[in-house]
Amino acid sequence: MENLFTVVLVILFTLIGAGVAGYVAYGRGRRLGVQTERDRQDALRQSAEDQAARIVAEAEAQARQMQLAIKEEEVQRRKEMDAEAARRRAEVEKTEERLQNRLDSAERRLQQIDNRERNLNKRETKIGEREAKLTTAEDEWNAELQRVAAMNQEEARQVLLERVEHTARQEMARKIREVEAEANEEAERRARSIITLAIERLASDHVNEFAVSTVDLPSDEMKGRIIGRQGRNIRAIEQALGVDLVVDDTPEAIIISSYDPIRREVARIALSKLVADGRIHPSRIEKEVEKAQQEIDRIVAEAGEQAMIEAGVSGLHREVQKILGRLKFRTSYGQNQLQHAVETAKLAGIIASELHANVRIAKMGGLLHDLGKAVTHEIDGPHAIVGAEIAKRYGVPDVVINAIASHHAEVEPESIEAVIVAAADAISGARPGARRESLETYIKRVTELEEIGNSFKGVSQTYAIQAGREIRVLVRPDDVDDLAAINLSKDIAKKIEDNLQYPGQIRVTVVRETRAVEYAK
Repeated sequence: MENLFTVVLVILFTLIGAGVAGYVAYGRGRRLGVQTERDRQDALRQSAEDQAARIVAEAEAQARQMQLAIKEEEVQRRKEMDAEAARRRAEVEKTEERLQNRLDSAERRLQQIDNRERNLNKRETKIGEREAKLTTAEDEWNAELQRVAAMNQEEARQVLLERVEHTARQEMARKIREVEAEANEEAERRARSIITLAIERLASDHVNEFAVSTVDLPSDEMKGRIIGRQGRNIRAIEQALGVDLVVDDTPEAIIISSYDPIRREVARIALSKLVADGRIHPSRIEKEVEKAQQEIDRIVAEAGEQAMIEAGVSGLHREVQKILGRLKFRTSYGQNQLQHAVETAKLAGIIASELHANVRIAKMGGLLHDLGKAVTHEIDGPHAIVGAEIAKRYGVPDVVINAIASHHAEVEPESIEAVIVAAADAISGARPGARRESLETYIKRVTELEEIGNSFKGVSQTYAIQAGREIRVLVRPDDVDDLAAINLSKDIAKKIEDNLQYPGQIRVTVVRETRAVEYAK
């Protein structure tokens, strides 16, 4: 028991000692925790202060950056405002300069007007003085006439009126000459510039015009085969082709005669193939003629299409292209009509471009202006009217139809393009080397020109020069004075226009000269 009690006491004291030790340790640990918490709070406070200081520093830095950005923006805006102000100052200066120039121009114009008014006043003064002198001279002349010729007042008045009328006509002719000279100089300069530009940018060839074609033969024996037994082959050829075959003494050749160029070309192709093949009889002739006709149709269609491409025209009906292609085999005064049509289209386009007109309409009108010449041997009437009817039938625009119909003045032109087409047609036909004339026509035209010049009073001799494109009219100086020579040139030109037909234009030059002759003895 005592041992048990002792053990219990030991355990009890042990527990008590452990409790006391634990309490002591707890107190010591609590004191340590409070200190640690204080240290932690101090650390947190220090960290918060440091963070606050850093935030303040960052805010101050951002504020400084914002101030710098604001200052830079202000500087940039100030530069932009300065640039805008400089630009506006420059604009104001330019405006002031323009206004000053206009003011100077207006002052110059006013000065010119003042000068003109002064000149007019001077002229009026001179005219008044001349009228006064003329009145005095007329009075003196009237008195002298009455005294010398014993004229009464009415007769003297009539003579005086005739004299005044003659003087007034002279003054009027002189003034008309001055005005016409100024207008013609400006119009000629502008027209020459446009026409020269158009011609320089275009050049075309020309061919000779014939009503016959020649087919070469390998030998003269082939002539007999072409004629055939009792002439049946040659009759079959002429009947199938509608041409005349001339078999004469020309060695190794046969001549095809026809005024229809397409028939003549078909006959040439068919006859050439028959001669090359050697088999010539009526059935063979019909087949070759049919093949030649098909080939010509193909050539005509291709020629019309190629002409459209070359002239820069599109949108034409297929039948119009075929009729246009037939001009490939038509010539006028040695000028191929299809080439002439293309050349006219190009010239019209160039002139229309210079005058700011419709280039497409001008080109189309120039290309189709001679369309009627392809069928004039089939349809009666002027080729311009016939061509306009054909164009109207196939939906060509009305303004182009008017250009076609009016290019030879059968109808009045209704647009500037119509006038341009007529001018381009004249340029293409009248330019040097474009056309030729037969000897009979040339001689007849030159003779008629000289006869017209000699028909006027006061003309001593008339000469046609430059292939009939100019006439020189020599007048007697005692019968025609300088002013009358001007009116004489106009009258001769008007009579030529009314009585002759000719390509291009004819220049009329009236020459008046005074010769002083003396003999040394």
